[in-house]
This record gives sequence, structure tokens and C-alpha cells, in this order.
Amino acid sequence: MRFEIVTLFPEILETLKVGLLGKAIESGLVTVAAHNPRDYTTDRHRSVDDAPYGGGDGMLMMPGPVIEALEALDATRGGPTHRVLLTPQGARFDQATARRFATLPSLTLICGRYEGFDERIRDEVHEEISLGDFVLLGGEIAALTIVEATARLVPGVLGNAGSAVEESHSAGRLEYPQYTRPAVFRGRAVPEILLSGNHAAIARWRRKESLRRTRTRRPDLFAELQLDKLDRKLIAELDAEAAAEVAADAARDTTHEAANEAAEDTSDATADERSES
Repeated sequence: MRFEIVTLFPEILETLKVGLLGKAIESGLVTVAAHNPRDYTTDRHRSVDDAPYGGGDGMLMMPGPVIEALEALDATRGGPTHRVLLTPQGARFDQATARRFATLPSLTLICGRYEGFDERIRDEVHEEISLGDFVLLGGEIAALTIVEATARLVPGVLGNAGSAVEESHSAGRLEYPQYTRPAVFRGRAVPEILLSGNHAAIARWRRKESLRRTRTRRPDLFAELQLDKLDRKLIAELDAEAAAEVAADAARDTTHEAANEAAEDTSDATADERSES
């Protein structure tokens, strides 16, 4: 898969050349190329930004250098690639989007800077993407995130293809808790089920804990899950466990209150005896 990054700071992309992604780039499974809009300017200052019409704070990226960079890219590649504008106004990037991007032969990510883009740049893209409801200094960090999230889904990039399946968001759920050696660390032990060797029981435990974690931490995701018969059974077990914990807490509170009352009664009796004497 090929990633084309339109950016004023191509050196930032060097951080992609490490780890598994670096190996994928070296082997040719993934290609990342930078394109600087400054290379398509016409003035001696290589200007890519200007003040907004109508006034306002900041500067805007001019349409000319960006659009000409995109046109030159398409001419070099023999046709248009899928163009994505990185902007806080875009749709939120998620795992489903990463999976969709991973099916494309190439993806062009356009990084902004300054106060934003001239609106005419938006007319030249296929979609707009945001990492979330916050603002960065530019689109490069977003581009790095999208490249890594997408490239790891390309067959052959991960050493273990199953790693992309059994993980958070792969099935709309958060990933289950995981443990490695030692079996006991500072008094905290690995759940016994994971040491049992019973693969069916382990798979069931993991699914249950995935549902538990998703419902607790991401109720928005949980509400959208398509639950099957086993999921509903596991959720019923979680509900029963939660009810049992509430009952146990109530019993402990009652016992604690009774103990305090008994202690107070003893203290009052002792005080009465002292006053009588």
C-alpha cells in the first residue's frame, strides 16, 4: 500500500521508519512518500499562506501550492488517489475507517498548518478526517496516526496476523485484560483460568472480560454491539456478579454498623458504670 503525505514538514515522516512499520517500508509492503507544497510555489519566498479575506486572526494555506501538489502527484502516479484532508472539521477517525483505508491501493493525506485551509482546497478532496475534538498545530501527527493504524492492517505487516483481530475495536469491543510473566508480581496474581490450559474456557473468559470492560469504560461502544446468544449469557453473568457485589457490600456495611453500635453501647455502659461508682 502506498501513502502520499502532502506536508510542509516532510522530515516528521522519518519517525515512521522504525519498528514493524519500518520493516514493512524497507521490504516494500508499505510505501510512504512526502510532497511539499512549497515545491509548487512561484514567488521567491516560496509562500504557501496568506491572510484571510474579510479579516480575522491567523493565516490560511493558499489553494495554489496544495492543489498543484495534488495534481502533480496524480500525474506521476497515473491517476487520482483517494484524497483525505486532515482537519478538526472532519469525521472522526476510528478502526472501521482504518479497515476501509487498508483496502485501498493508495491514500493521500493532506496536512494543514496555520489557521486552516482556503475553502477551495476542500473541493479537491474525497473526504475530511479528524482524530477528535481537539486542535493540533498541524496535520502531521494525525497523518502519522492514520498511516500506522492503517498500515498495520495490510497483510504481512504484523508478524502475527491474529494480532489485528484479537484487539480493541476489532469487533466493536475493547480488548480483554492480558498478562505475561511472572505469574505473581508484587502479590498480584494472574487469573487462574489463564494458567489452566483450557483453551475453550480461556476464550470464554476473555470474551466475558471484553464485554465487561467495554460496558464499563465505553458505554457508547457497548450500546452499538450486535450481541449473540453467548454475549447475552455472559452479560447476564456479569449482572449477577454485580448484584452479588452490591449485596456483599450492603452486608459488610450492615455488619460494620452493627459493630459500631455494639462498641458505642459498650462504651455507654462503661461510662454509666463509672458514673454510678
